[in-house]
Amino acid sequence: MLKTYNYPRFEYRTPPEIATGKTLKVPVVVVGAGPVGLGAALDLQLHDIPVLLLDEDDTVSIGSRGVCYAKRALEILDRYGVGEAVCDKGVSWNVGRTFFRDQEVYNFNLVPEPDHHRPGMVNLQQYYLEEYMATRAASRPNVELRWKNKVVSVTQTGKTVTLKVETDDGFYTVETDWLIAADGARSPIRRMLGLEVEGKIFMDRFLIADVVMKADFPAERWFWFDPPFHPGQSVLLHKQADSVFRIDFQLGWDADPEEEKKPENVLPRIKAMLGDEREFELEWVSVYTFQCRRMSRFNHGRVLFVGDAAHQVSPFGARGANSGLQDADNLGWKLKLVIDGKAPEKLLDSYTEERVFAADENLMNSTRSTDFITPKSKVSRTFRNAVLGLAKDHAFGRALVNSGRLSVPAFLTGSSLNTPDEAGSAFAGRMLPGAPMDDAPLRDNGDEGWLLEKVGNRFFALYFTDDAAVLPAPTLAALAGLSRDGIAVQPLVISARPGRAGDIPVLEDPRGIAAQRYDARPGTVYLLRPDQHVAARWRTLDASKVKAAVARATCNA
Repeated sequence: MLKTYNYPRFEYRTPPEIATGKTLKVPVVVVGAGPVGLGAALDLQLHDIPVLLLDEDDTVSIGSRGVCYAKRALEILDRYGVGEAVCDKGVSWNVGRTFFRDQEVYNFNLVPEPDHHRPGMVNLQQYYLEEYMATRAASRPNVELRWKNKVVSVTQTGKTVTLKVETDDGFYTVETDWLIAADGARSPIRRMLGLEVEGKIFMDRFLIADVVMKADFPAERWFWFDPPFHPGQSVLLHKQADSVFRIDFQLGWDADPEEEKKPENVLPRIKAMLGDEREFELEWVSVYTFQCRRMSRFNHGRVLFVGDAAHQVSPFGARGANSGLQDADNLGWKLKLVIDGKAPEKLLDSYTEERVFAADENLMNSTRSTDFITPKSKVSRTFRNAVLGLAKDHAFGRALVNSGRLSVPAFLTGSSLNTPDEAGSAFAGRMLPGAPMDDAPLRDNGDEGWLLEKVGNRFFALYFTDDAAVLPAPTLAALAGLSRDGIAVQPLVISARPGRAGDIPVLEDPRGIAAQRYDARPGTVYLLRPDQHVAARWRTLDASKVKAAVARATCNA
């Protein structure tokens, strides 16, 4: 047990199918109640899809595990109804500092501009996130959670997937149209289906120590190369909730994991790092190795892999859970359209297309970070130390420092779902087709709010104007008629001045921040996907072009 957290025990109930002998039939099963599996269930319930969530345990993760949740993940968690709880409990931060020996050589700011709702990162022990998500899922009418229910076999036949589930009271069978495997890096489901992951395992070990202490360290990420208190290795420090500090000590491949976890070996390392006699308590200790691997594709028939079951990265850069939540965010709306018969099953191929691209980007950055942090040759170490030595005084050296490129969302600019910009319609800025949306402060009937609070879970069309009150009737009619073949498109007017636009919702952008971030002038239109990515944009409204872009974004073209 931990000193700062009491583990919940979720109630196990005997499945009624054990007594009746009947097969349970459900549209979607999610296996694994970690952050990504819970995220998948919460995403699907937003789309009114009934979900059965199975987990072989009856509590949340042991130890802090995942710690850092990036801005994009926080925005997804806002849609799931737990973002506020995470931000309230966690430690927000934007600044990271890197030290070589005893001198700072590099720092960064994850959110260098003002007027964003969420910070660059929030640090929070994974068990809190899972508890918040599990509580939220249990309160939703379309989610059934079954704890202590272990999947022991999986078979695919045509249009269904059949699961055999083991409990303390016996076995039962589930038949589902779609199975989402969120069962972790060792994924039993992946093994049952004979599927493989490919990539690299790094020959190094790190010690994680969660330490409870009163310290005036700022809410920043600190990373040391070759510090005096741990010479020749690296150390990472993060502040978490409840005065818990997460410390990672590089150990080297030859370290004995069981020996290194013993308090008599951990405590001297921490005392040397603190450099004083301050009191602290050891909360949790683990030793880990890491790998950078992925499956060749993430959808296999009616089985869809998300999170660590599909791809694994080293922890440097906080890309694991953040990427997994984006998997769920990408998958949910597509599966909804397929289930409802409004999109062909090939739309799910775009899940693999887009999230494999994102995984490869994460793997590349994670591998580069790991190679810099843990050089495996004398030449590599000499180069790394030379870079660190130059970084203190030279900008080009600072650009080469890599203590973990922090998680950022993938810009899916090459996606087949995007509608390219029209020739001659130049746009500035980052909000090109495939980009995750930038947030911006807006007013809704005088109340302060945020753009991302107003969009998501369906297609939206943003129409920018100086004055919503003077929009002509043909423009309002075109905006109101953008839905296509049963796929709803919600128009939303962004106006520099307050005013009404018939029955179309209007958000006021009095400081022009949204218009600036989207390089919008009067008449500019953005088509937004349900996962808050840009699908298309135009300088003038043409309803036929918007409908064609919706068709392309749903594989109906």
